[in-house]
Amino acid sequence: MKLIFAGTPEFAAQALQAIIAAGHEVALVLTQPDRAAGRGMVLRASPVKGLALAAGIEVLQPQTLKDAATQERIRAIAAEVIVVAAYGLILPQAVLEVPRLGCLNIHASLLPRWRGAAPIQRAIMAGDAETGICIMQMDAGLDTGPVLLCGRLPIDRSDTAASLHDKLARLGARLIVEALAGLPLTAQPQAETGVTYAAKIGKDEAGLDWRLPAAMLAARVRAFNPFPGACCALGGDLFKLWRADAVEGTGLPGEILSADREGLVIACGDGALRVTELQKAGGKRLSAAQFLAGTRLLPGSRCALPTT
Repeated sequence: MKLIFAGTPEFAAQALQAIIAAGHEVALVLTQPDRAAGRGMVLRASPVKGLALAAGIEVLQPQTLKDAATQERIRAIAAEVIVVAAYGLILPQAVLEVPRLGCLNIHASLLPRWRGAAPIQRAIMAGDAETGICIMQMDAGLDTGPVLLCGRLPIDRSDTAASLHDKLARLGARLIVEALAGLPLTAQPQAETGVTYAAKIGKDEAGLDWRLPAAMLAARVRAFNPFPGACCALGGDLFKLWRADAVEGTGLPGEILSADREGLVIACGDGALRVTELQKAGGKRLSAAQFLAGTRLLPGSRCALPTT
């Protein structure tokens, strides 16, 4: 099948690799413009661009898909289908109408739950027992199109956004190849009930409110690993918490109940949070045992509460 692929991060690159391996002709790849990254703010190509160039595929990096020149280039390919995975740009109606078999999106949730930009993180934050991949026929709405193929995946209690991302990326790569092989497929409209939206994760969400239940805070630590990293302030220093679980404990919200090789136990609104991996601003990620070997934290001291 002749197709166009639109995607940017590693999640999308795995799907592109699977499509190439399946023998499809990827005639054009659309990806986000190179971004400055790292301490040196050096321009870096997206994982999808790197893979496409290595495979000898033409790459287009428009700022928008609304301009006439870009749309004409897409039409000139005469692709049968456009596959989209975490691209980052909205496909206007003029582009959605180009391919004969439409535009297929690889979405990392069980639609209609968690439409939007951050379905993996929001599913963990909400304590969902499962998630999955939906191969969706795109329309003008925000992840509102009918579903062609769906795969489910349990969310383990130890899953972080990073580990769940990797599992879903593998599932998405497998399902898009299966969907392409079976086209045209029967499209199932999404249910009108159970709709939720997964807003983009912002750094302003990273600060932990110790008045919340420990189970909720443990879910946020997992959801914010690796970005933006759950944060707390103690004694004027900022810390990022990378691994934690909810345990029994009683104290003032934010109060350190114990600090030993087993972890740093901090009282919450209900229960306590045992932190087993953390990082001081400017330092390295360390286990609780390693961290406490160089930093003394006394029981009774308190992590700061949000000011708002």
